[in-house]
Amino acid sequence: MSNDRIKAKFNAIAAEGRPGLIVYLTTGFPDVEATLELVPALAEAGADAIEVSIPFSDPLADGPVIQESSFRALEKGVTPEDCLKAFAQVRDQVPDTPLILMTYYNPVFTYGLDRFAGRLEECGIDGVIPVDLPAEEAGPLYESCAPRNVHIVPLLAPTSTDESIRTAAGIGSGFIYCVSVTGITGERDQVSDRGFDLLKRVRACTDLPLTVGFGISRREHVVAVCREAQAAVVGSALIRTMLESPRDELVERASNFVAELAGRN
Repeated sequence: MSNDRIKAKFNAIAAEGRPGLIVYLTTGFPDVEATLELVPALAEAGADAIEVSIPFSDPLADGPVIQESSFRALEKGVTPEDCLKAFAQVRDQVPDTPLILMTYYNPVFTYGLDRFAGRLEECGIDGVIPVDLPAEEAGPLYESCAPRNVHIVPLLAPTSTDESIRTAAGIGSGFIYCVSVTGITGERDQVSDRGFDLLKRVRACTDLPLTVGFGISRREHVVAVCREAQAAVVGSALIRTMLESPRDELVERASNFVAELAGRN
């Protein structure tokens, strides 16, 4: 894959011998302009890659914090096309930072798989995480994305069967997103042991980088999971920081929090 930012970034993380950090933003929360400001600021603060989502009306995998951010973005009338335009607008400001789209499958299917994959390529999106699309059913999306240099990043949970893990490892590229808990997103006091068990099962099936998300909210969590994984993903804790920040302090507070997670503060 030409100009593979995801591969280059994970190679850099390995060469530097440090924990990787991926952060999550709900596109359009609290407004689209905030997303345009946050992406370069958080990359500068220490985020190795940024997951950006399309706000969705029925986010079954998301806990109350991310649900709230999605609701607020939808209240503002943010559409999938608004999100895609925002990604295209911000791409040049973070030329080496992977941008990974996290989305439920309904907006993708409604948009049209080939049309959607084409827009991701145009906008400089490096990969897509179809949250509620089982790997066994991801073939058509893969066929649309692969020729356009867009990675399909599978999402696996502690409840994933060995067969599902093998299927995901076969169709996935870029990296594999391992969910540390069974249930919804949200901050937790410690990282679940089930997440580490899952990493061992997935590692037996693939050489792709592994990331761990759901429940990670502090630097010590990032360090702990990266003893086994290549990067930690932080979503709810960052969104909570944003929810609690006045708009004029939003970017600064979010950047400071990411710098803490990255071990820069």
